[in-house]
Amino acid sequence: KSHAHAIAGIDGWLFLPSELRFLSVGEFWGKNAAKVSRATKPEDADPLPSILDFHEQLKKRGIELLLVPVPPKAAIYPEKIVPQFNTGEDAAPFLHRFYDELRSRGVDVLDLSPIFLQHRDSERGDVFCKTDTHWSGYGCVLAAERIAEKVREKLKVQATQDSYSTEWQQIEITGDLAQLLPSNSAKPGSEKIQVRNVSEKSGSGKIQSDSNSPLLLLGDSYTLVFHDFYAERAGLLDQLTNELGVAPDLIGTRGSGATTVRVSLYRRTLKDPNYLSKKRVVVWCFSAREFSEADLWSKVPVSK
Repeated sequence: KSHAHAIAGIDGWLFLPSELRFLSVGEFWGKNAAKVSRATKPEDADPLPSILDFHEQLKKRGIELLLVPVPPKAAIYPEKIVPQFNTGEDAAPFLHRFYDELRSRGVDVLDLSPIFLQHRDSERGDVFCKTDTHWSGYGCVLAAERIAEKVREKLKVQATQDSYSTEWQQIEITGDLAQLLPSNSAKPGSEKIQVRNVSEKSGSGKIQSDSNSPLLLLGDSYTLVFHDFYAERAGLLDQLTNELGVAPDLIGTRGSGATTVRVSLYRRTLKDPNYLSKKRVVVWCFSAREFSEADLWSKVPVSK
């Protein structure tokens, strides 16, 4: 059942129409990009050149890129929108072909699909929120653990959690998809989810990003959820800080994680020309649907 900005699946699950569109378009790069992309100009449709250019710019500065596209919710829970779907099938085969293409060009891509599929029915709950576009608190923890494994290899640091304490907590949210339902449709109630709060053992309050950190977390609202909204101590930055023992820097946006956030990085380097000299790893995390649904994929300089 389709609504203006949200699509109702079964068992109370809601989905974003643009995410379902992304899963339906097939190959979205190369010669197919301009045919399927939501980009306003054909020359801004293909994500591949922009990602490769960003990777090369960072590489020239001695910085490693880890690309972390968040898999579509409907690719992890396809049976919640298409009941007859065999959950053993790959719901997004073209996406994994794109990752293979990026890897063949030297880009390190972390595909979260396997870990999410493995834990999709955990006792901690689902890995995505039912009524929101974002991962759940548990999905965020799983993502952070996998990202931290990769970052430790790159930074050559040992796992350390001595400085932080964690505590699971149940919270209630009104999901963004629930709010997108038309006023005349039945609204789901608030959704209860588990989040893992991270605190400094010294008790000095909410974890803050560190502009001098060798790690930069760059991305869309997946870098902000449970840290900037819905909760304050349970987001990706908090979980990475707990896993790594050091806080990353953060450049996150509630808008597009495709081009807008790289413009924000460029502006940061204009203000501080030495900013990138402190960085060794950039984790670029955003919704995978951006590959076809972003209105702009363009090359952006990382600094002057």
